[in-house]
Amino acid sequence: MRLFDRRIHVRETAAAAAVLALAFAGPAYGADPVPGSGQGGSPGPSVPAGMKVGTELPSRISVDNSTEKTSITAKVVNKGEKESPELTLLVVGFDALKVTGVKGCDPIPKGKLPKGANSGFSCDVGTLAAGKSRSYPVSATYDLQGKGRICLPVMGKDGALLWQQGPVPFGTSKPTPNAPDTPLLLGTDNVPFGPDSSASPSPGPSDTLPSTGAPDRTTVLALGGSLLLAAGGAGLWLTRRPRSARH
Repeated sequence: MRLFDRRIHVRETAAAAAVLALAFAGPAYGADPVPGSGQGGSPGPSVPAGMKVGTELPSRISVDNSTEKTSITAKVVNKGEKESPELTLLVVGFDALKVTGVKGCDPIPKGKLPKGANSGFSCDVGTLAAGKSRSYPVSATYDLQGKGRICLPVMGKDGALLWQQGPVPFGTSKPTPNAPDTPLLLGTDNVPFGPDSSASPSPGPSDTLPSTGAPDRTTVLALGGSLLLAAGGAGLWLTRRPRSARH
């Protein structure tokens, strides 16, 4: 009987430790259950040879039609063959998509946001071993009467741009104003809600992502505009931030 009681005690202790670990866990390493896509992403202009850092966004999100709230998983991945240097991920919202929070990350001061951005957060990723990833839960709002975009730049400790995904849109060609929520596809311009939203949408696929092929680096960099010159804004702020202010 004593041995049986002892086993129960060990199990209860292990279970309690697991709960505590989950309660204090930060952004998760490893596989994420949400299918991700690096669509609209491209390496920075001066990435060191052999470095293959990237990001992924879910291929589909859902916006609550009454609250306009949505959740997005932003993932940083290391597809190289060696450990990455210390990395910083930026999660930046544009137009109708506003980032309201990123777990474990700091808000970028309004005056340091890239031109055209309405919100942004900075995440200290640290180093990533080869083949590993780190996921960040993102809270956001989406005004379905407009078109929204999100951008995920990855920067080195010195502020150099190593990768940038976007600004890439989320949207739908079939608004559903009377439904509980609206599913949005990555890489799709949104058709805003409006007086004519009940009319038949223009022809085009709505359940599959557009096939655009590999993005041209020049095009992707141009889309970022001054975002890629982040040393004058968020990038400069990042390099000058006291280390103690980071998570």
